[in-house]
Amino acid sequence: MKYSVLGPTGMRVSRICLGTATFGVAPSARDADGVVGAALDLGITFFDTADVYGSTPSFDRPGAPPASERESAEEIVGRALSGRRDEVVLATKSGERRFDPDAGLSRRHVIRQVEQSLRRLRTDHVDVYYGHFPDPDTPLEQTLSVYDDLIRQGKIRYAALSNHPAWQVTQALWIADDRRLVSGPVATQVKYSLVDRSAEQELAPACTRFGVSIVPYAPLHGGLLADLSVLDRNIAGDQRYGGPGFTEREIEVARELDRLARDWGLGLQQVSLAWLLSRPAVASVIVGAENVAEVRANASAADVELTPEQLGAVSALTAPAGPA
Repeated sequence: MKYSVLGPTGMRVSRICLGTATFGVAPSARDADGVVGAALDLGITFFDTADVYGSTPSFDRPGAPPASERESAEEIVGRALSGRRDEVVLATKSGERRFDPDAGLSRRHVIRQVEQSLRRLRTDHVDVYYGHFPDPDTPLEQTLSVYDDLIRQGKIRYAALSNHPAWQVTQALWIADDRRLVSGPVATQVKYSLVDRSAEQELAPACTRFGVSIVPYAPLHGGLLADLSVLDRNIAGDQRYGGPGFTEREIEVARELDRLARDWGLGLQQVSLAWLLSRPAVASVIVGAENVAEVRANASAADVELTPEQLGAVSALTAPAGPA
């Protein structure tokens, strides 16, 4: 496993971050301990979760208990990390409004959710705390102020933003500097993969300029860029979260990438993740794993370094959304 420094924190994180959005569904609550243990044994020290992961209806699927009967991903992660909490950099989030109209990034909601997350995670602090989505009803100054208070209280170590556009990330840095806050956002989480390069339009250049790390989620685009056998599944891609399946163009890109990977003696997921890890400002990629085999396959990508020629061939498969 290789490691990167996250933004301006001086804190090293594994280049592969274990995502836990579907914990409680796949893997089941019972099997999650094995997945977490395998990740730790492979050198993965960065774990990502959120207050809405696992036990909300968007993760329902046939064969799994309904949301009302599932533990939250935070509870499962907290239990799985018992006795090993100090070995990891633990990130969680709050602010998604799909399941709670009173959610958001207000002082009231953030403080309440931090306290609940700490209880569920069985810890006294979170290393990285993300604002999950922009909140148009709450001034960014208020959100950053409460993050600053929580940092001073020792309940969170660093603040970060998720799904925020480049202008808001930049605005947050200005606010933090103007108000002499302990820290502005040190990282930003965004959907980013070979077939979705919209982050390259504005966010990547801004993060590179200001020293903020990008931590992509969905780097394998719902499994399409990991193994073409995903096309044989009844539920694949964004269908896992109630969204559409793959487009013909996305499948075409994946097939060509698979051909290149085979020519180079590498796995499809290795090439997909190695390419993304080579992109400007990307510190670590969040990869969900439903079983131990997937953890091992994903972890192996951290040690793959593509040549400039290989990187160019992969990049050419999708038209850049911005500076290459």
